[in-house]
Amino acid sequence: MSPQPQPAPVPYMERTRNYYRALGYEDDYVWAHFEDAPFARPAKPLAAMNVALVSTAGPGDRSNRDARGRKQVWSCDAAAPPASLDTDLAWDREATHMDDRETFLPIEAMRKAAAGGIIARLARRFHGAPTDYSHRKTMEVDAPEILRRLREDGADAALLVAI
Repeated sequence: MSPQPQPAPVPYMERTRNYYRALGYEDDYVWAHFEDAPFARPAKPLAAMNVALVSTAGPGDRSNRDARGRKQVWSCDAAAPPASLDTDLAWDREATHMDDRETFLPIEAMRKAAAGGIIARLARRFHGAPTDYSHRKTMEVDAPEILRRLREDGADAALLVAI
């Protein structure tokens, strides 16, 4: 029996450009990029780390919105995650759906990684990073707030799960 062909990667950037063009935007979205990535060599092995999850999905009840409806950084107890998540963004609807929490917030996979000794433990909370299409707000407001919360939780590393 011959192996099954692997599906082609999702052309996410092209789909996003086409989506915004269809909405009438004339200028393509400018993707964030950095000349120097702020990564550092871990100080200890992964098996000794407290690892946190950070997702770009929001809570299904939209409780991460302020009075004007703007998205905010949010956090939730990893022991009691919401059943489903929410987003205003485009994603590959043929491959998954927002009720498939593990796609956007792989808590069960991380619990198995902890049980198997791959990581020391999953941090007590996970965090949500708003997707507002504002590089300035992400860099000056949201990222520092998420970092503060990660440090508060004693996280050694964070797994970023983007939609």
